[in-house]
Amino acid sequence: MAKDWKDRLGTVYSTNPDFEYDNGEDNFEETLPPNEQKLKISLDKKARRGKTVTLITGFIGSEDDLKELSKLLKTKCGVGGSAKNNEIIIQGNFKDKISKILTEKGYRV
Repeated sequence: MAKDWKDRLGTVYSTNPDFEYDNGEDNFEETLPPNEQKLKISLDKKARRGKTVTLITGFIGSEDDLKELSKLLKTKCGVGGSAKNNEIIIQGNFKDKISKILTEKGYRV
């Protein structure tokens, strides 16, 4: 509590009695359970020098859960990839294999 005023340095205050201070920190997005997730799997070649990647979009949840799911898929497929902006990119054409893995985990594909 003692550090609270230090977080507000440089802030312009309002005389409005209903004003609520927002420090700009995002609230963590709650991850939906797998059976409520509706993921879309597609193949993509755009801006990837002709190389095919499998793109999984529609994930709703925290960045940590997204990275955890990405790590599982990359391990099962034995390839690299990345996870950011609520989408997972897996190098190569693994659409059928990823669909099977996600279905087994309880995700709707």
